[in-house]
Amino acid sequence: MDNIDEKLIGLLRRNGRASHAELSVDMGMSRATIRARLDKLTTSGEIVGYTVIVKSDIADQPVRGLMMIGIEGRGTERIVSRLSSVATVQAVHTTNGKWDLVVEIGTQTLAELDSVLAQIRRFEGVTSSETSILLATRKAQNP
Repeated sequence: MDNIDEKLIGLLRRNGRASHAELSVDMGMSRATIRARLDKLTTSGEIVGYTVIVKSDIADQPVRGLMMIGIEGRGTERIVSRLSSVATVQAVHTTNGKWDLVVEIGTQTLAELDSVLAQIRRFEGVTSSETSILLATRKAQNP
C-alpha cells in the first residue's frame, strides 16, 4: 500500500459512499485507475468491507466504556479468549505501553457496566485495569 492508496482510503473513511467519479476528481486520477486501485485493495484484503454506522448502533448500548487491562506474564491469549465470550465486549485490542489490552464494552446501564467490569477484573491473570466511560461520540468511522 502506497501513499496514493492511503489517501484513497482516507477519502473513503470520510465518505464511504463516494463514487468513483468523486474519488477520481479528489485524487486527480481517472475513474479506471480509482476502480483498479480499489479492486486491488479489496483483493489483497487491505479493504475488508464497507459499512454504515447508524444512530441505533450506538443507541442500542447507551453506556459504553474503554477498559485498559494489565495482564500477568504470558496470559494475554487466555484473557482474550475469555473476553470473547463476554456478550457486552464489542472489541479487544492489543496495545503497547502500560496496558496489554484495550477492551470496548457496551451495556444498557451503568450497573450492568459495573458488573461486567467486576467480572473481567476477576479473570485469573488480570493484574490491573482502568476504565473510561465514553460520554459522547463526536466522530465515528468503520474500524
